Amino acid sequence: MAKWYTQYAKVYDQEVGSIDNDVIEKVRAQIQLSTSSDPIISIVVIAYNEERKLLACLWSLAEQRCNLPMELIVINNNSTDQTESILKRLGVTYHNELKQGPGFARQCGLDQARGKFMLCVDGDTMYPPSYVETHVKVLDRPGVSATFSLWSFLPLARQSRTFLWIYEGLRDIYLNLQYIKRPELCVRGMVFSFKTDLGREVGFRTDIKRGEDGSMALGLKHYGKLKFIRSKEARALTGQNTLSADGSLANSFFVRLRKAIRSLSGLFSGKKHYHDDDSNKIE
Repeated sequence: MAKWYTQYAKVYDQEVGSIDNDVIEKVRAQIQLSTSSDPIISIVVIAYNEERKLLACLWSLAEQRCNLPMELIVINNNSTDQTESILKRLGVTYHNELKQGPGFARQCGLDQARGKFMLCVDGDTMYPPSYVETHVKVLDRPGVSATFSLWSFLPLARQSRTFLWIYEGLRDIYLNLQYIKRPELCVRGMVFSFKTDLGREVGFRTDIKRGEDGSMALGLKHYGKLKFIRSKEARALTGQNTLSADGSLANSFFVRLRKAIRSLSGLFSGKKHYHDDDSNKIE
């Protein structure tokens, strides 16, 4: 039986010129059909140089099984490749954010969002067909300000799937422990959703290179609970850019294991403020 992402994976990380035009036209049509002029849900995608992965991402979003009206917005964050050309070809609503950084891109999306709920998406990630519906069902509960879910990595050729499965399993255990007292540290922008009006009260930080998602989550704790969605229906699939930064998968595992051990004591106490490293500040 084919996995939910099989068709999207076929165009993931591929040159657009090599993709059948019928596929592109199909995605274009689906985007138009799934877009409402009076949305309750705003799906906001940020993209920086994602010409090879954006089609797969948008295709998965255009095929969401959700009865609530949605809008799809892409923030082109100063891309230097063909990202904008692809957006034009697909006929998707997009905005250019010339200030570099995920904080600027996500804040631009928040400024443009018209829905009651805003779902943050990364342009290199694919989403299962019930992802939006699963998030919104939890997010719509009283006393909930934000939701976040888990993610898996798309396996590379000749990579041990067993080791990747173990890696993700141990990470998920750590996230579940971390969620008890420090849920904001579990949040990743590609699987993060919140009530739009509350998000505007907090705002995304634009003075840091990374961590704008966790900072937003920390602020949202003042307005309600951050709910951890563990269902496979909300488990996204992304590339391995963050892992490849550490070299091999094995090396990435041990780098993160050492970090986890060093921060183990902090799992059992909450925190209201985090210190900014100078290296993470945007000058």
